[in-house]
Amino acid sequence: MPTIAVLGTFDTKGPEHAFVAGAIRAGGFTTLLIDVGCLEAPTIRPDVSADTVAAHGGDEWRAILARRDRGECVTLMGRAAAKLLTDFAASGKIHGVISLGGGGGTAIATAAMRALPIGFPKVMVSTLASGNIAPYVGTVDIVMIPAIVDVAGINRISRAVFENAAGAICGMVNAAENRRQQPATDKPLIVASMFGNTTACVTEARRIVEAAGYEVLVFAATGAGGRAMESLIASGMVAGVLDITTTEWADELVGGVLTAGRERLDAAAKAGVPAIVTPGCLDMVNFGEPSTVPAKFAGRTFYHHNAQVTLMRTTPAECAELGRILAEKINRYTASVTVLLPRRAISIICAPGQPFHDPAADEALFGALRTHLRPDIPVVDTDLEINDPVFARACADSLLAHLENNNITNHQSV
Repeated sequence: MPTIAVLGTFDTKGPEHAFVAGAIRAGGFTTLLIDVGCLEAPTIRPDVSADTVAAHGGDEWRAILARRDRGECVTLMGRAAAKLLTDFAASGKIHGVISLGGGGGTAIATAAMRALPIGFPKVMVSTLASGNIAPYVGTVDIVMIPAIVDVAGINRISRAVFENAAGAICGMVNAAENRRQQPATDKPLIVASMFGNTTACVTEARRIVEAAGYEVLVFAATGAGGRAMESLIASGMVAGVLDITTTEWADELVGGVLTAGRERLDAAAKAGVPAIVTPGCLDMVNFGEPSTVPAKFAGRTFYHHNAQVTLMRTTPAECAELGRILAEKINRYTASVTVLLPRRAISIICAPGQPFHDPAADEALFGALRTHLRPDIPVVDTDLEINDPVFARACADSLLAHLENNNITNHQSV
């Protein structure tokens, strides 16, 4: 029988978690009550004590708890619960997790949930769920349910919300169990990065790779999309990477609104998966409507994509730095990787005759990439635009060759 973890701060919200646990058991599931409260004694009896959880948070856990600083304790318990839940999930001890909380409880529980794989059932009932939940959800599939009233007792509102949440986690666990029992027919997974300005390239490359027997997931290079792609690569589910659109690094470097953070391009290196990388759309930095562009960029070259999106052309100096950054990221890759350069245009709008056409900036980008890349990393120079079907095929064929070599190597090492 599947087991659902009921995780929460039992020192302040024990009866509420006990109510949810009862509803889950009434649905035919086993529960595992995990206490992450750290300031007072629990008001219900846990199956896993707060001290047991905290011990997973590092050698200093006793000293941190002894200081009784709420902020320190919340950070500790989030870190420790993440380690504990990951271990429990990996060993098959739990098959889903649910929690209820205010600010502290939500921070702890969602930190733990973010460490679990995509597809593992996770439900968070929170007083914060109707606001900006991005810091709590991150790039993981956490279901956030607004608590409506505070998590403080069982009443006509909270009873309905808690029972619905219990039903949700039970249904999710059933669905996950059904998936596990199905025959394994999934194709190897490839991820690809895409922007409006590289859609034609990615679409054609995707067609070729899928025809070769792979499933391709496309992520919009909009900051959140890049972070989600990196998270999936890091999960170990991905066989290869078509990183055609690395534009998020332009926003990270220059200060645009679609940055994916400084970790963008790190996951493929850490996961050791084959990849191709191109400097797609590194000619542009993204802002909102014109009034949102910082004054320090006055006099730069802009393109008004639509009423809500203003694009700014990267300069030769910025492009040289972007080339260096990409090269340093790619140099850390341990699996096969190829860099492909579409010298005629890295986006639709930087082709000859288009508003972002700037040969000096492009050459600074290409030159820096070549200068800083490891000598053993192949670089394919093409006199093509990025959306040329010939370039798309070159990207697809390069990745397929790496995947084939990787499969042969893995087979020989078995």
